[in-house]
Amino acid sequence: MTQLALVIDLNVCVGCHACVTSCKEWNTSGWAGPMTDQNPYDADPTGTFFNRVQTYEFGTYPNTETLHFPKSCLHCEEPPCVPVCPTGASYKRPDNGVVLVDYDKCIGCKYCSWACPYGAREIDEKQRVMKKCTLCIDRISDTQLPENERKPACVLACPTSARLYGDVHDPDSEVSVAIREQGGYPLMPEWGTKPANHYLPRRKTRIHIHEDELVRVDNPLKKEGIKPVETGETLDDVAW
Repeated sequence: MTQLALVIDLNVCVGCHACVTSCKEWNTSGWAGPMTDQNPYDADPTGTFFNRVQTYEFGTYPNTETLHFPKSCLHCEEPPCVPVCPTGASYKRPDNGVVLVDYDKCIGCKYCSWACPYGAREIDEKQRVMKKCTLCIDRISDTQLPENERKPACVLACPTSARLYGDVHDPDSEVSVAIREQGGYPLMPEWGTKPANHYLPRRKTRIHIHEDELVRVDNPLKKEGIKPVETGETLDDVAW
């Protein structure tokens, strides 16, 4: 059976959010819309996004690293959101493995969001139905589009080609080769959900920064004769 999925290369994702905005643009104007936003940020956010990019910084200054981690529905092969749905609104397509929600059946009970260990389900505050990534099912199944355009909007928009798309059950597909050759892994496999989406792990790089490299040669403060802030100093310690 075909299982369509995304493979995300964490080595080249730059956190530009092109995938987030292109997803929003395509799906808001399509059958999955309107994806209502009232307060998408802050401490208590509301708003519907099919794709989010979370950014983390780790390490000890100056040897720190930044990781951009895109998250969306993983289109699990054993989706826990499907059997808990009391109306059958959540279902998995047998022809391509994409997990979808039938809005006509959804009553917004949120059972699917409680069952999903990845936090991929969100409620649309206007329509009062649960929503999630559809893998742009209306686009990938549109035979009127050229074959090279039958891909999710996020894949087409990614400027660094960090997002791959294809059939993970086909051993010769681009996604399967990437998973096999680059150690691709599913997110939290211990839950037994068999996520179809995979991530390509970051290759460890070591960057050695010397103290004299922490102050730029073209620092405008030098031109003005102003002492820059050294490591460990505060602005109060600097003689202006």
